[in-house]
Amino acid sequence: QVQLVESGGGLVQAGDSLRLACAASGRTFRNDAMGWVRQAPGKEREFVAAIGVSGGDTYYKDSVTGRFTISFDNAKNTVYLQMNSLKPEDTAVYYCATRLYYISTNAGEYDYWGQGTQVTVPS
Repeated sequence: QVQLVESGGGLVQAGDSLRLACAASGRTFRNDAMGWVRQAPGKEREFVAAIGVSGGDTYYKDSVTGRFTISFDNAKNTVYLQMNSLKPEDTAVYYCATRLYYISTNAGEYDYWGQGTQVTVPS
């Protein structure tokens, strides 16, 4: 059974950094595309970033490009999201998600989800 467990959220000031982590278990993930999706209050879930585990290719939402970096540690089966220069508009619950084979920028195409971790950046 696939399990994704996020950690690392919190309350930070604008301009600060946070690193989110998502520990994956239950099967091998070498054929997966793993991503981060966020949901702000009153809004739909939106794609943030994704990585192809085998090839290391990455994709980002335009508004986080240059500020966020996604990576995967094969030894720990953990995907990270390093978030720098945080802005109030980054405030959301951040979810880790995974799907087989191909990266998707459509949040609805991911098959397994973690429970989410809150990131708050006050204005």
